[in-house]
Amino acid sequence: MPRRALDNPIALAVLGLLLENEAHPYGMLSALHERSDHHAAGITRGTLYNTVAALVDAGWVTPRGQHRTGNRPERTVYALTPAGHAELVRRLDAQIRDPAREFSRFLGAVSHLGALGPAGAAEALGERVRRLRERTAADERRLAGALAAGVPRLHVIEAEYALSLARAEAAWIDAVIDDIRAGALEWPAAMAVPPTGAPTQEETDA
Repeated sequence: MPRRALDNPIALAVLGLLLENEAHPYGMLSALHERSDHHAAGITRGTLYNTVAALVDAGWVTPRGQHRTGNRPERTVYALTPAGHAELVRRLDAQIRDPAREFSRFLGAVSHLGALGPAGAAEALGERVRRLRERTAADERRLAGALAAGVPRLHVIEAEYALSLARAEAAWIDAVIDDIRAGALEWPAAMAVPPTGAPTQEETDA
């Protein structure tokens, strides 16, 4: 199994789940989807099964027999090994201590915000913050529901963190939109957006 399967962030999520309870991959997938939209967007059944296989090869996870629910097919249940527990602790400690810079799609796009022009930038940012607040409200309801149902706060603390980041991003976007509309964020003339259908500078020079 390629080493990159062990370096996949999903590996840490699986080790964390198995610290709580033994589980089969289908149950792991359902749990990850319930807990985090971040995981839901990045996990497929094939990726999860490959990750579990890599963890078994590494000696961090071990099969613990078969489990059947109703008329469903038998599924292999996995448990965390002592070596897997130690690896989980090592990774968690390192990642929590190190505030590594993580490059996101939004960071990459906002670094070229000037290309949209003032009006286009304000409109695009306004649409993003609207969608962000809709998603945040849904996530807040889901988190409140989980806590009300008795899910330990420590099991969903990553949802609290994600909500904190989303609120901070929305506040920052609001401030940037205000600066654009007030003229406090200057736009270099070279970044002016040509009218629709107008030739670009390269076309004119040609």
